[in-house]
Amino acid sequence: MLHRHFIIYKPFGMLSQFASNDSKQQSKKFLGMLGDFPEETMAIGRLDEKSEGLLLLTTDGKMSDFINSKKVEKEYYAQLDGDITTEAIEQLKTGVKIGLNGKKYQTKPCPVVKLTEEPALPARSKKIRDARHGPTSWVSITLKEGKFRQVRKMTSAVGFPTLRLVRIRVGNIALNPMQVGDVIEVKEFMV
Repeated sequence: MLHRHFIIYKPFGMLSQFASNDSKQQSKKFLGMLGDFPEETMAIGRLDEKSEGLLLLTTDGKMSDFINSKKVEKEYYAQLDGDITTEAIEQLKTGVKIGLNGKKYQTKPCPVVKLTEEPALPARSKKIRDARHGPTSWVSITLKEGKFRQVRKMTSAVGFPTLRLVRIRVGNIALNPMQVGDVIEVKEFMV
């Protein structure tokens, strides 16, 4: 079977799935709105509705399993509420306790860097509060694990809740220079 692979820039406010039988989700936006994908296409990992950025789609389950494994890095840019401290960055780097399925989970050590300037990202469809409401800061967080809402939970655990979350890289595949809603079909993923 010849598999198909897609790289997309998932917009804010869209679910990382193609359809839902849940009556509460019928008014939601789904990935199928971005293009005509084969019926067996699946998202590799997920980005929650309020997150945006790089999402890979494939018809190859083995490729999906490999990319979701702890062998492939996923990098995120997170805009945080407040000017994150050096101490908070060190906590994120070494791992923090987050809630996961009603239990405490210790995140694995990971690279975290405070960005010196705001990244050049497309404007988000829903405006984020501005500087009148206090300072914000940006960090890059690179994970090899992907627990439910992990980045958001990590930054909240150190006192700097996430205001905007954008996945910018999966392995060697980068978001730039894509725009929100772009879909690119590729022959294979080079992660």
